[in-house]
Amino acid sequence: MAKTASESSSSWQRFDNAAFGIIYGAIMVLSILMAAGDHPEAPGKTAAVLFGSVLAITLAKAFAELMANALSKGERLSRQAWRAAWHHSSPTLAVANLPTLFFLAAAIGWLSAEMAVFLSQGVCVGLLLILGARAGWVIDGRVLPAVLGAAFAGGLGIALAAMKFVIH
Repeated sequence: MAKTASESSSSWQRFDNAAFGIIYGAIMVLSILMAAGDHPEAPGKTAAVLFGSVLAITLAKAFAELMANALSKGERLSRQAWRAAWHHSSPTLAVANLPTLFFLAAAIGWLSAEMAVFLSQGVCVGLLLILGARAGWVIDGRVLPAVLGAAFAGGLGIALAAMKFVIH
C-alpha cells in the first residue's frame, strides 16, 4: 500500500523534528566506539557501556533542558515539561538501539565484534548522510545541495569512524 503525500510529509516531519537528537546520538555512538578500542573483546560489556553511556547523556540532556526551561521561564517543573524535554532528547537514545543490538548479537556469537563495530558505524554514518541530504533538500529543494549536505554530514561520520582505526 503506497503512502499518501500527507503521510509521507508527516513521516519526514517526525524525522526532521528528531534531527537534533539523531545527529547528537550518532556522533555520540561513533565517539564511544572510538574509545572502545581496536577489537572490543567483551561485546556484552561494550553493549552495556554503549547503551548506558548514551542513556546517561540523554538523561542529562533532558534534565538540563528541563531545568534550564524552568529557570528561564520561572515555571514549576511539571509532568508536561518533563515529557517535552524527554520527547526532544529521546531520539538521541534511539540511535544507540541498533548498535547495542549488534554488540549483543556479537556477545552470543551471531556476529564478530569487528562486524558489530562496522555495522554500528554504518548505521550512524547512514543516519548522518540521510540528515545531511534532507537538510540540503529542505533548504534549497534541489539535488546538488542535498548531495553536498549528505557529503558534509556523512563525511563527519566517516571521519569519526576512520579516527577509530587511525588511533587504534
